[in-house]
Amino acid sequence: MGPRTVDDDYVSFVESHQHRLLRAAYLICGNRHQAEDLLQDALLKLALRWPAVRQGDPAAYVRAILYRDAVSWWRRRRREWLSAYPPEREAGDGDGALRISVRAALGQLPPRQRAVVVLRYFEDLTEAATADALGVTVGTVKSQCHDALRRLRAVAPQLGRDDDRSTGLEVNP
Repeated sequence: MGPRTVDDDYVSFVESHQHRLLRAAYLICGNRHQAEDLLQDALLKLALRWPAVRQGDPAAYVRAILYRDAVSWWRRRRREWLSAYPPEREAGDGDGALRISVRAALGQLPPRQRAVVVLRYFEDLTEAATADALGVTVGTVKSQCHDALRRLRAVAPQLGRDDDRSTGLEVNP
């Protein structure tokens, strides 16, 4: 078997990371079709820069593209918000109501706050990595996160109950 080509490495990366990246895209925009479009565009941009990015952290590069493109989309469509589609459910999902609550609560946040919450609590990035992905300062990440958690406490107090930490999102620390 010969050496792997750049194309093989890229395909391997996409196959191993696409599910997690699609989940993050969905959480950030709340729409499956838009999430697929965002991820497809981000992976295309990655393919164009693959030789330069492959030795670093391609997943971080894709996340940065994904979140920046999502923010750009929100800015362009700021006045044209469409109603959200009902969340997709998995068969036998025991905590489906909680997932729906989390998605609905995220939908109440402004775009930048939603991006910060998804990166910090669902992607488990540090404040510095979140700031880098969004192209903002660490102070901005801290303030946006603080404001987002305060708003989540107001719109979804049930998410902060002590008996339910399965989301990884603690809105009542």
